[in-house]
Amino acid sequence: MYRDISGKVAVVTGSGKKTGIGYAIAEKLASLGANIVIADLGSLSKSQAEVRTGAHDEMLGIAAELKSRFSIEAMAADCDVTDNETIKLMADAIKSQFGKVDILINNAGASFGVPNSFLYYDEAAWMKTIDVNLHSIFRVSRALIPLMPPGSSIINTSSRAGKVPPLFNGAYAVAKAGAIMLTKIMAKELAPNIRVNTVAPGQIGTDLEHWRFELEAKFFGTTADERRQEMIKTIPMARIGEPADVANLAAFLASSESSYMTGQAINVTGGQLMEL
Repeated sequence: MYRDISGKVAVVTGSGKKTGIGYAIAEKLASLGANIVIADLGSLSKSQAEVRTGAHDEMLGIAAELKSRFSIEAMAADCDVTDNETIKLMADAIKSQFGKVDILINNAGASFGVPNSFLYYDEAAWMKTIDVNLHSIFRVSRALIPLMPPGSSIINTSSRAGKVPPLFNGAYAVAKAGAIMLTKIMAKELAPNIRVNTVAPGQIGTDLEHWRFELEAKFFGTTADERRQEMIKTIPMARIGEPADVANLAAFLASSESSYMTGQAINVTGGQLMEL
């Protein structure tokens, strides 16, 4: 399956911890023979986000493990997706080691200053959330596209929140909605050489999702597990998704099996969201 991915070079931002969607995508692509760049804050981390980012040693461990398990090449790149200088350093390192990028997964994301109504949202937290989730796609893509040959694929991570507004998490929702529109713009401007699509996950069992249930539990005076069970009732497939569910779609979009698809925002929500 997806034999054309073998030997390609895939960069996955926000992939430096095993509990996230980014790692699941990196692992899936590596299992198909792709060489992997694990990109995360690493030693550059100064984040105030409530959910941790990938630490440098963890990133090195992930790269070494993927290399050993799947007989591919892998490297770890410390990169702050809000900082052009560190993005350039990552691009230079990738060019030096691999010479090209065939698959770019813009997956880095975080949420700051929540839960909060937009009326009382701290402005710096609002701007930081949009910077990490939306502007990073612009920055990283612009830096790496010169390394991408015709036939390459870019996959941006959006969210169900970019299509259905959640309560008290406005900056994240606005950023993810922007990611969908940016995907469409990129798809038009980069066609026919580079395809650009976005995945829109719903409830996926990551540490970010667990953190959300904990916040909601405090707000509603209940428990995180009770909040989780209430959420499951809204999902036709009757379960919280796994990072692998998103990774499987990303692999399809990275492969030639989806060669006639670009500019799409595809839901991975267990039926919780059915409209486009």
